[in-house]
This record gives sequence, structure tokens and C-alpha cells, in this order.
Amino acid sequence: MPDTNLRLGDFGVAGDDHVVPFEVAPLDVRGRTVQLGPMINSILERHDYPEPVSRLLAEAIVLTVLIGTSLKFEGKFILQTRTDGPVDLLVADFSSPSSVRGYARFDAERVEAAIADQATTSAELLGNGVLALTIDQGPHTQRYQGIVQLEATSFEDVARIYFRQSEQIPTEVRLAVAKQIVPGEGGAKELWRAGGMLAQFLPRAPERMQVRDLPGGDDPNEDAADGPEDNAWLELVALMETIEPDELFDPTVGAERLLYRLFNEHGVRVFDSVEVKDDCSCSRDKIRGILEGFSAEEITETTEADGQIHVSCEFCSTRYSFDPAEFRVRH
Repeated sequence: MPDTNLRLGDFGVAGDDHVVPFEVAPLDVRGRTVQLGPMINSILERHDYPEPVSRLLAEAIVLTVLIGTSLKFEGKFILQTRTDGPVDLLVADFSSPSSVRGYARFDAERVEAAIADQATTSAELLGNGVLALTIDQGPHTQRYQGIVQLEATSFEDVARIYFRQSEQIPTEVRLAVAKQIVPGEGGAKELWRAGGMLAQFLPRAPERMQVRDLPGGDDPNEDAADGPEDNAWLELVALMETIEPDELFDPTVGAERLLYRLFNEHGVRVFDSVEVKDDCSCSRDKIRGILEGFSAEEITETTEADGQIHVSCEFCSTRYSFDPAEFRVRH
């Protein structure tokens, strides 16, 4: 938790697994940054995917956290890909106020071949397809969904395109994932870490929010620039291009120190951090509710050789077992 017992000249440090909102008023910039430690390590260690797949899922989770924690209502933000690459499905979701989970589906042989060919960037693993970003405010409300085409596209590019298409907000994103070697009694141990920063250009004067058209848009004279030519926006992009990947996840740097390095000449204001947790929403009652909707034939088909129905959560790997007799009675 942030230190509340500060002395004059000190500033609070959010630490791992806390999203830090910030504002750089002279540049008309607002954003969020995060360093994920125990939370991301817990998710990735539990799944035990091949390392490139773990890195890809971690990027998806960081982006989900940065966007999801900006929502001002109770609900869920879901990131999901469906592509033709070695990793054909990724799902990461954030449920307010703090719950995060994620999983990946992949072709083991294709991933192994990609590793052998050193073709393991996020764009190469995803391939072509679509990414859906969904906002769900719960029952009795309509879901909002934005779709981004993936054509050898990184998650950083996905965020830029999504906000330009759906919100007309110039957005710059940096994501990074790494393993940290930590000494211990039984020898050194590798722990996953990840981090990211998302910054948006939100000027108060509407005429300053002029975004160039997307490729193939209405204006054939416009190119595919990522944002307006406003000097404040160009300076933001230039500053974020100076970020080294390790600055995004290194605990000795921290979110606040990185923000100070980037924006100290303008003055950067940070707000109360938002904690995020590895917390799956699955439960025995929810699984039971799904099985109660099965027909008698489906219950029989689902029953395994030991006479039980077994269901494992793809997100947290929790295994639930049920006696099929209680469902057959109801059908």
C-alpha cells in the first residue's frame, strides 16, 4: 500500500500491482502507468505456458489493466483475440474494482516452430484476425464492443488504433515484460514482471483535438500518422519514445520516478493508485448453474470414466467435480 506517513519532501510510491493515474496539464495529457509483480507472476506461473506465450498474455493483461481501471462504473472490461497465428486465442479481463484474470490458447507445435525460427514477437504469434475490446456494465445494460483488425499488429499498435477509431483520442502506449532473477535459499528464482504506460492527448479546446484520418479514410491526402501535429502531442510522443523497456517493470525505478523523469520540466500530478489482483470470478455455483441447463443426453456425454463430471476453469485452473445424478433427476 502507498506510504501515508510521509515527511516533507517525500512522495508516496504505489509499488507493484497498483495502477497510477497521472496528469501533465501543460501538455493536455492524462494517462495511467503500472508495474505488475506478484499478480502477473501468479497468473503466468499457474498456466506454465511456453515463455513467448506467457509474454504475449502478460502484454494483453497489462493493456487490459491500463484500460479497465479507467472505467468509472461497476462492470467488466474484456480483451479477446481470435487469429490465425500460433496463439489463436487470448482472453484477459478486468472486473471492477480490482480483479484480473487471463488465459491463452495455442498450437504447441506451431509455437515450438516459431521459437525455433525466432519468430516470437507479439505480431508474429498473433498473426491475422480480430481483437475485440468489450465493456460490460452488467445485467440490463447493452454491451459496448470495439473491433480492431489484427494484421501482424502489436498490442501497442492495437491500443493506438482502437482509441483513434472508437474514441477519436490520440493515444500513446508502451508495454514491457521480463523475468527478474531473485536470489533465494534454494538458489536463484525467476519471477515474471510486466509494466506499461498509456497516455492520451485530451486538450480542453476542441479545435486542438484534430486527428489525422486512418488509412483508407475519407481524405486521400491524409497519411497514417498516429495523432495530430499539435506540439504538445508531438512532445508527448517524443518523451515516451525515450522510455527503456526495463523502466516500465524495474521495481527500483517505480512508476512515480519514471513519470518524474519524463515530465518533470512540465510538472506531473499523480492521483491515488488503484490496486489490481489475481482474482478469478469462477465458482462452484456458477459452474453448477451452467450444468443445470444441460439436457440429460449432454449430462451423460459430459460424465467421465470415473462417473463424475469434471470442469476446469481455463483462467485459474481450479477443478470442480460434480455427481451427474443430481442433474439427471432434474431432466
